[in-house]
Amino acid sequence: MPPSGDPQNPSRSSAPGDPLTGPTDRTEAPPQSVVDILIRDALVLTLENGAQPIDRGFVAVQGGWIHSVGSMADLPPDLEAGRVIDGRVRMVLPGLVNAHVHGAMTLFRGLADDLPLMTWLNDYIFPAEAAHVSDDLVYWGTLLAAAEMLLCGATAVVDGYFLEDAAARAYRDAGLRTVAGQGVIDFPAPGVPDPADNVAAAARFIDRWQGDPLVRPSVFCHAPYTCSARTLTQAKAMAREKGALFQIHVAETAAEVEKLVAEKGLRPVEYLDSLGILDEETLAVHAVHVTDEEIDRLARTGTRVVTCPESNMKLASGMAPVAAMTARGVQVALGTDGPASNNNLNIFAEMRSLALAAKAFGKDPTLLPAGQVLGLAISGGAAALGLTGQIGRIAPGCLADLILVDACPPNLKPMYHPVSHLVYAASGREVRTVLVGGRVVVDEGRPTTIDLKETMARARAIAARIRP
Repeated sequence: MPPSGDPQNPSRSSAPGDPLTGPTDRTEAPPQSVVDILIRDALVLTLENGAQPIDRGFVAVQGGWIHSVGSMADLPPDLEAGRVIDGRVRMVLPGLVNAHVHGAMTLFRGLADDLPLMTWLNDYIFPAEAAHVSDDLVYWGTLLAAAEMLLCGATAVVDGYFLEDAAARAYRDAGLRTVAGQGVIDFPAPGVPDPADNVAAAARFIDRWQGDPLVRPSVFCHAPYTCSARTLTQAKAMAREKGALFQIHVAETAAEVEKLVAEKGLRPVEYLDSLGILDEETLAVHAVHVTDEEIDRLARTGTRVVTCPESNMKLASGMAPVAAMTARGVQVALGTDGPASNNNLNIFAEMRSLALAAKAFGKDPTLLPAGQVLGLAISGGAAALGLTGQIGRIAPGCLADLILVDACPPNLKPMYHPVSHLVYAASGREVRTVLVGGRVVVDEGRPTTIDLKETMARARAIAARIRP
């Protein structure tokens, strides 16, 4: 995703090696004695393969990159920092990734609960969207979502919705690393009143945002039951041409599978494969009702899966067979889904729910242990964004997307196994500091990039118009 400029301000271009885009050939390394930020005396979880937590460690950040990491005993005595962050009684780890969210739907949170998916969609959500979705709603709803996710330790998200330009602006303003997907659906939608223009509208969106340092544009085809075969193949061809990610809901409910089999004679994964949709640049979201053969197809094509356990449980859709998928080599990431069906955007909650549900459904307490689940929320999310090796680890040369978690609350004491606590005991409220590309976007529990008072006031005003 090479930088080429700001779609809202074409005169501003991103310099080569911009810390928000990904590593490039960095031949002019800063002097070892000068860094922007030094986190010291922390419990550092690098998440490098086989690495143990560093009990008293440091992380140095320069120019948005991780400059160095190690034990305090190995901290160079001449290392100077523009800012020193005291990491005592804090855990430092790579930021979490929310790999599937419809952020603007914060403004539909709680509008319709305790309903089957199709009733929820057709009788409540689609009509509310048709009546109320606007640039204003998408921007402020997404900014509210960004605040919620940052405060719970997410440093990157994969979003999909309508009027996605407004969502992309909100995420960029919040300083949150984002894959933003323009929604495609085969009936009139906000911003695209003529369905015949849906793929072209997504292509224009991608062109506008190509090269942005924080936002990677993509296309989000809602589902096989709302997009025709023609729409799906055209959208995928366009995404391939532009090097963009393709997102789609797949096999979320048993009813969806039955309908497609009745109409096409194929199950959802088989159907998408027959259309040439599945590959390493496709995110298949949910994948709850998939067979072993479909799992093998996902693995063979390199298609990544995003599981959203709490939304799937709330809508009684079921649970994706994540343990079977990972065992067969499918790359899985973790998402919350939208706040209208979850109803929160907390990846800490998703980790706990996934780990517990896998054990309960599989009747095996060894399924999806804590370390594997944390990996899905971090390295799995990095893969979903196309940033494997760039985020998801604390190592020199990686982007400085980091979170500091308070290790002192009663729910985290005693701490025998930090990874276990992050999955089973932490709530997300323990996140104190968040860095994205070396920029401090949450400082001691306070967002630095978002005016929460204004954002919530705007959200309340919009909600007053939506309220049934």
